[in-house]
Parts: sequence; structure tokens; C-alpha cells
Amino acid sequence: MASEPLHISNTITIAGWELTEQFVLAGGPGGQNVNKVSTAVQLFYDLRNSPALSERVKANALKLAGRRVSKDGVLMIEASRFRSQERNREDARERLKELILKAAEPPPPPRRKTKPTKGSVERRLKAKSGRSDVKRMRTRPDGE
Repeated sequence: MASEPLHISNTITIAGWELTEQFVLAGGPGGQNVNKVSTAVQLFYDLRNSPALSERVKANALKLAGRRVSKDGVLMIEASRFRSQERNREDARERLKELILKAAEPPPPPRRKTKPTKGSVERRLKAKSGRSDVKRMRTRPDGE
């Protein structure tokens, strides 16, 4: 169990009891240290049932997380980038923070419909008639 809370923003703080960490053996480079010490971190966070997040942020986070979320709504972040357990732990918590911050961003403003200007319509029609003239000139002349 992670003990200290994770501060995401001024309004969002995840309590320490909501985060669960599990340390596992990491693969990759690192020599004998990798084979003997469990340095990789698996951080589990129940997105769907968390009281710290609003429904909109939960829905966005579930979409952003993709395959990292189980059917029960539990997000798993695995960090094995570094050789030390503590740095991997910080990395996993930082990645969770980034995901939630991205999910908490406000939606973009709705698109405003615009009309083409009178000049742009005239230029487009003039260009079309010019192309039409060019293509008409390519045809066979009338047999007079």
C-alpha cells in the first residue's frame, strides 16, 4: 500500500489508501541486480470507484488509459525504466498524475460555423470557369 497521498492539482488529490503498489522482477539490462531484486513497480488505481475524481474525469481517464484498465475499472501502470525501486515508484506515480491531468483538461470550445467570403466565392467560380475554358479548348473543333 502506498502511504502518502498523490497531489494532482489544487482540486484533485488521490488518497494514499486508493493506490496499491506491487514490486516485481524487471527484465532488460541491469545484470545480476535485475535477477535478484524486484525493482519494477506495478501501480494499481481503481479509476471507476475513486471518490477523488469527478464522473467526467473518470470517463476521460478510462478512454485515455485504454488497455491498461481491467474490466473492473482498475488501472495498472507498470514502471521498470530505472534500476532502483524508488525511482520506478516515482515514475509510476508521475505517469498516473500526467494521465489524470490530461483527463481533467476542459473540453475544447465548440466549432463556430463560418461562411466563405464573397471574394473567395468569386475567385473559386472564376477559377472553375477558367479550367472549363481550358478543357473546352482541348476538344475537336466543329467540322464547319
